[in-house]
Amino acid sequence: MAHAYVAGSDRPEQTVIRAGFMPLTDCAALVMAAVLGLDEKYGVKLELCRQHSWSGLRDRLVQGDIDVAHALYGLLYGVENGIGNPPARMAVLMNLSRNGQAITLSRALARQGVTDLATLAAAMRRGGRRHTFAHTFPTGDHALFLYYWLAAGGIDPVRDAQVVTVPPSQMAANLAAGHMDGFCAGEPWSTRAVLDGSGFLAAASQDIWPDHPGKALGTTAAFADARPHACRSLIAAVLEAGRWLDASAEHRDAAAEVLSSPAYVNADRHTIAVRLHGEYENGLGRRWLDPDPLCFHADGEASFPYLSDGMWFMTQHRRWGLLREDVDYGATAARVHRIGLYREAAVLAGVPAPSGLTRRSVLMDGKVWDGGDPEAYIASFPIRRPVLAGA
Repeated sequence: MAHAYVAGSDRPEQTVIRAGFMPLTDCAALVMAAVLGLDEKYGVKLELCRQHSWSGLRDRLVQGDIDVAHALYGLLYGVENGIGNPPARMAVLMNLSRNGQAITLSRALARQGVTDLATLAAAMRRGGRRHTFAHTFPTGDHALFLYYWLAAGGIDPVRDAQVVTVPPSQMAANLAAGHMDGFCAGEPWSTRAVLDGSGFLAAASQDIWPDHPGKALGTTAAFADARPHACRSLIAAVLEAGRWLDASAEHRDAAAEVLSSPAYVNADRHTIAVRLHGEYENGLGRRWLDPDPLCFHADGEASFPYLSDGMWFMTQHRRWGLLREDVDYGATAARVHRIGLYREAAVLAGVPAPSGLTRRSVLMDGKVWDGGDPEAYIASFPIRRPVLAGA
């Protein structure tokens, strides 16, 4: 296989890169970069390290036991801003995916007439007990999507519910056991709950934020600063893998077979494949083909680490009081996102890169987010729990 960018001063500073990942469908681009040998094409070799929890992945990344990670955006920014841990400088190299997470509620709720957010809110207002919902990590994407969804229905997730943290692969089993009323997690664990009859799909994450960023390829700032050529090579390899994944249904079927292995996601191939193909069923009789499901490339759009994407997660940390005071949202994102490295890697891999640094999004409640005024955006939410500076 021809090598690229491995000669002279552009040679990767480190050839073996230890990459942590969680057993989720959206680790596919990282896994397939290794399985297809795209890493070696660019002069590096991925050593894939399966993790058991987001907290463990965070600790191993910060401590240097792994070099890079398939990571929650919100987790990386939580570490950057010292939420729940001493601050450590982080780096986002690229987006690994967009869309494809889900909020799943129990069939027990369905039997009580709950079928969507409005009926859930009505059931919770009737009282009788405090409902329990799970996410995968306190500062992570799933927690913030869950909070956003609940709050859009008039439910204060802090005051009106009990929220717990559960590793993603344990979500369906805990729902089936009656330990929770619902959860937000990455696939294939929502699909598992629907197919085993313990839950129903209440909302896909793209219903909350269309074309939202999924996981990021993250590392520490120290690693990115010391090994820019290795990072560039890695980004290029993963960009190629994302393009391969989105190129055909046959490629997604092949990826589902690979991911089903105990070494990766360790789930039934069909359970993985249906969401990769955008095939949805909610467990209540509705089936549909989502026109904008989990994707990895989208002509480079899905991979680009927009500054506004990173800023959004910080606004939600602030909204829920996880950030105790405002930060310079734009400057922080500009420091964390290694857009220069990404653009160089995109040229190397022949992937188009957007010219802008921010994008406009309209979320489920009609609010527009473009990164322009983070403080006003936070203040616009009627349900929020920021801790005011100096209070």
